[in-house]
Amino acid sequence: MRPALAALAACCVVTHAEPSARLVPRNYTPHHVLQCSDGLVLPAWQPLEDVPTYEIAFRGVVYFLALMYLFIGVSIVSDRFMAAIEVITSREKEVRVRRNGSEQIIVVRVWNETVANLTLMALGSSAPEILLSVIEIAGKNFEAGDLGPGTIVGSAAYNLFVIIAICVVVIPDGEVRKIKHLRVFLVTATWSIFAYVWLYLILAVISPNEVEVWEGTVTFLFFPATVLTAYIADRRLLVYKYLKKGYRVNERGVIVEAEGDGSVEMALKPGGDDFLSDDEEGREQEKSKREYVTVLRELRRQHPEEDLETVERMALETLMSRGPKSRAFYRVAATRKMTGGGDFSRKISERAQSDLSEVKAELQRRESGSLSLEPRGPNVRFDPDHYTVMENCGTFEVRVVRAGDLNGEITVQYTTEDGTAEAGSDYVAAQGSLTFKHGETEKTFSVQVIDDDVFEEDEHFYVRLTSPRGACLASPSTATVVILDDDHSGVFSFPQRDFELTESVGTYDLRVVRTAGARGKVRVPYWTEDGTAKNGVQYESAQGNVIFENNETEKFIPLHIIEEDSYEKDVLFYVNLGEPELLGDDDNPVATGNEANHLATLPEEEAVVAMMGLPRAGEITRAQLRIKESKEFKNTVDKLVQRANASIIIGTSSWKEQFSEALTASSGSDDPDEPPSCFDYVLHVVTLFWKIVFALIPPTDIGGGYVCFVVSIVCIGLVTAVIGDVASHFGCTLGIKDSVTAIVFVALGTSIPDTFASKVAACQDKYADASVGNVTGSNAVNVFLGIGVAWTLAAIVHWSKGEKFEIDPGNLAFSVTMYCSEACLAVLVLVLRRRKSIGGELGGPKTIKIITSMFFFSLWLIYLTMSSLEAYDVIPGF
Repeated sequence: MRPALAALAACCVVTHAEPSARLVPRNYTPHHVLQCSDGLVLPAWQPLEDVPTYEIAFRGVVYFLALMYLFIGVSIVSDRFMAAIEVITSREKEVRVRRNGSEQIIVVRVWNETVANLTLMALGSSAPEILLSVIEIAGKNFEAGDLGPGTIVGSAAYNLFVIIAICVVVIPDGEVRKIKHLRVFLVTATWSIFAYVWLYLILAVISPNEVEVWEGTVTFLFFPATVLTAYIADRRLLVYKYLKKGYRVNERGVIVEAEGDGSVEMALKPGGDDFLSDDEEGREQEKSKREYVTVLRELRRQHPEEDLETVERMALETLMSRGPKSRAFYRVAATRKMTGGGDFSRKISERAQSDLSEVKAELQRRESGSLSLEPRGPNVRFDPDHYTVMENCGTFEVRVVRAGDLNGEITVQYTTEDGTAEAGSDYVAAQGSLTFKHGETEKTFSVQVIDDDVFEEDEHFYVRLTSPRGACLASPSTATVVILDDDHSGVFSFPQRDFELTESVGTYDLRVVRTAGARGKVRVPYWTEDGTAKNGVQYESAQGNVIFENNETEKFIPLHIIEEDSYEKDVLFYVNLGEPELLGDDDNPVATGNEANHLATLPEEEAVVAMMGLPRAGEITRAQLRIKESKEFKNTVDKLVQRANASIIIGTSSWKEQFSEALTASSGSDDPDEPPSCFDYVLHVVTLFWKIVFALIPPTDIGGGYVCFVVSIVCIGLVTAVIGDVASHFGCTLGIKDSVTAIVFVALGTSIPDTFASKVAACQDKYADASVGNVTGSNAVNVFLGIGVAWTLAAIVHWSKGEKFEIDPGNLAFSVTMYCSEACLAVLVLVLRRRKSIGGELGGPKTIKIITSMFFFSLWLIYLTMSSLEAYDVIPGF
């Protein structure tokens, strides 16, 4: 205990010694003389000798507050960087997907999610730590420092232990979050632990106290190796999985059956032939579509007074809010709340309204563009092209219309043509010429029908347009005329067996036709019958009679279809027709049972003639109705779900938008209409300087996000350089070593935004990948990029001078060993939590999740304590 107290006292006691150079590896302040030197950007606070104790305390407070303010600044500029990364990685393309024997077009991202998370996303969240390591070593003339590597190791410990501890406990009781891409997590977890094992090997085993060029280069090359292996794990080792089951790879790079027609296909890589099958992206979109429909249906029940478009917008907002989001979105959203910028509720609402309007307009344009293909010049056609007339009608008029250019005079010939009806016995043949004067749009001519007393089936003939002059024929150029017999009661049936209708039709009028006669008043009973469609769920049952008046040839049965807002529907029900009855003037049936018995006593020939005069059922008396989803609704859902990506709203389109957001205080609540609170205004005022400065960064819409990407990383580097100087001055002023400053203060400050982002992701996402899965990958990238780049550059510079790049392993080797040991325990605990008794890495029963959270947090405290004690030689190191 006494050595520990002595170490803690050494942090605050100021003793006397001569000032030394910046390169001295240990920071302590003997006898009121501060061992500080000018930094890369900031000079040391003068004077350094005979500094009173109260002034040392004052300087420590100032440096601490400045450090906190700089952390806010680097967080804000890092979010501009993350927005650029999101725009870059959210690029999409259309691919063809074969599912259940049919092809579909889906929209997928160009960037693989795993690759994006381990490259640009990891760089965005870890940019301060990585740049701090590179800038520190460059600022020290390529000599090793403690601040950069210590921050990377300390940040890794904080991310793995503290962030996961928080994410475990914030899940509501009884709920769990599971890592979806477990293989990717295990691969990145292995690399993250190996990264720190590798650091220990090159510092203390392979070439003790020295980093050679090849060691630094290999450290950096482990970064693409991490990305590649994670990508292979993400693609589920397709080659091994399928080739071992008797599949082969064809010349297009597609896995097909080794024996057979290759009906089972799966692309080895996205974009190879722009063809995927059984792809994860397609399945996720299908799930999103069904979720959208479910939300829409629920909102329509909750808001029956709202119109459909308003409810669709509300459903899209809900889908965008609930849906999976990128690491960049959660990071930016967390920073906005921390700095009084509010959340993205208003932007999501505006984006949903914009997307809905664009989709509706696009569908309307597509529909209107396909309605008419008639010629643009002058043309003539029949309107209508189908006539149904009674045998006793005498004559009727046929109408021909002119469209297009109405200038000048045009002529067209017409002539009749036999069908089942014959000229001379059923109608009078007609032919002639029609002349349209300048500006005339329609002409008519008469056709005569011949009446007789002979029973006949319904017959038809044609009228055709020919030999136009000054115009062309448009469709339809042939009209069909059906002659109905008026001597008998007729045959009653449906015009076809199968009907297809959409659920959005509301009331569907099912047509019943009367053929082979139209005399007398006839009653036809009907009733519905369930199939896969059920009464009261998909349709409302109906039963009754349709009444055909004398000479009436068609009637309609009204059927009410219940709209469920179903994305994919295919259900059946049936409508049946009973035996028709001829009615008298008193609406009572004429053909009674006695009359039917009387007909049976007549001679056969007389009975047949008498029966032909009575109404009878036709061949099709049972209609099958298939209810399908609304095509417009389905197309709308398809388009909206493809656009329902809330992550892309973090980008900006203009400097005006950026400065407007920078100068506006927003509410931190979930309600976008709620005014900002006093606390929101305080946060806004405190961070206003950084918001205005970084609003000067080019918007993400310029150059596809790449311009913003480059400028943002330069700004991060500048702020990080100042952070390095302030952190070093803070440590030397209070006598805290750089290694301890790094793992406690700097690592904590740079990781706070990630903490809030992971917490929100844990609560809102269905899976734990965005909150936990990215931690291990980010930790590996920190080492391979942050230390790999810095040490490679330093080793090359020293090698070019014929010198060795020497590093005192000191506290770093001990910290690495502590971290690796505890990280293995942490990963083991996460894997064990996937058992059925808990069900996932995050959440679970209240007692279990509290114990897990306390265990992870204690690992971090142990790491900090042991590393700090070793730094002050209280306990032996390596």
